[in-house]
Amino acid sequence: MAEVEDLYQQQIRPLPVAHRLQLISRIAEDMASDAPIAKRRITELRGLGKEVWQNIDAQTYIDDLRSEWGPTTCEMNISTCS
Repeated sequence: MAEVEDLYQQQIRPLPVAHRLQLISRIAEDMASDAPIAKRRITELRGLGKEVWQNIDAQTYIDDLRSEWGPTTCEMNISTCS
C-alpha cells in the first residue's frame, strides 16, 4: 500500500486537475471492461413483489385509480362522444 501512496504523491498529485480527471476516467473504464457482465433473464423477476398485491382485487384497484381521474369527456355528455 505504501507503494501506491508513493506513486500517488510523486507522480499523480502534481498533475493538473484535468489530467487527474482523465486518469480517473481511464482507470474506471479499464476496471469496467474487466468486470464480468452477469447475463440476466426477465423471467428472474417473476413473482417479485407479489406480496404487495396479496388480498387486493385487481378490478377494484383499477376502478379506484380511474375514479381519481375525474369525469371523462363522454361522461360529461360532450357532443364529441359517439
